[in-house]
Amino acid sequence: MNVLISGGAGFIGSHLCDALIEGGHSVTCLDNCLTGSEKNIAHLVSHPRFRFVRHDVTEPYEGPGLDDLGAVFHLASPASPVGYRTYSIETMLVNSVGTMKMLEIATAAKARFLITSTSEVYGDPLVHPQTEEYWGNVNPIGLRSCYDESKRFAEAAVMEWIRKHGVDARIVRIFNTYGPRNQLDDGRVVPNFITQALRGEPLTIYGDGSQTRSFAYVSDLVAGLQAVMFGDGLQGEVFNLGNPGEFTILEFARLVIELSGSSSTLDYRALLFADDPARRRPDITKVNTRLGWEPKIPLREGLVKTIAWYREQLAG
Repeated sequence: MNVLISGGAGFIGSHLCDALIEGGHSVTCLDNCLTGSEKNIAHLVSHPRFRFVRHDVTEPYEGPGLDDLGAVFHLASPASPVGYRTYSIETMLVNSVGTMKMLEIATAAKARFLITSTSEVYGDPLVHPQTEEYWGNVNPIGLRSCYDESKRFAEAAVMEWIRKHGVDARIVRIFNTYGPRNQLDDGRVVPNFITQALRGEPLTIYGDGSQTRSFAYVSDLVAGLQAVMFGDGLQGEVFNLGNPGEFTILEFARLVIELSGSSSTLDYRALLFADDPARRRPDITKVNTRLGWEPKIPLREGLVKTIAWYREQLAG
């Protein structure tokens, strides 16, 4: 199948490119490399079924890769606090204008469409764990809103394209994902803790460390994206993808120190965001029941692989 991926040079997008090429598909990767990197896909550039096009998806696309198009994965967007605060306007544009541009491509090609939304649409949740039916508790004017609210708009746009144009689209809400190729200065908890531990620096904990997160290894997440995209009869469906294992930030910090063999201490600081979610854990009953997907990689195993990759990057 011919597949188009926006944001394909990003952390998750590049792993998705790998998996689709390995699965026999032909892939056109669109990315303006605002937060992605050509280094993530450098090993694919010479592959006969892979094409990279540097392109801002908020602009119309009429380039190669549209013939006999079967599926459009829309992953383009800054996704870390550092990324979306640095590029706040760009984040809102790619999740609004960019989403509609990609929907137009899928509609014209009669291709399947999948958008990667985020667990951030649940905000600081009042329901735990979070199910797809939960509408969220989001601050529309806070420092996170450029990301949270633009993703909520993107979901609304997808549903309107289904209602107005009949596009075969589905929505995935991604929970915390980690693994190789996640930028060292990404600003999220996994790269922060690992780089600090490997450098022997104190691990920065915002708040008291009691807030919880759930961590899915990137290969599990990519398998879930493919299951949702290529599953039949899923038009208009919303699926959580993440690992339901729940850890406090303090527990996670101590595990990173242990697995990296670090002597780092802990440095407690005030919360960066007043509306930082206190608890986050996906309910994956729906995707497990409907598609048989569940994460396979335990946190310890995934962290060992991830720490090894970060160690190489810091040494190089």
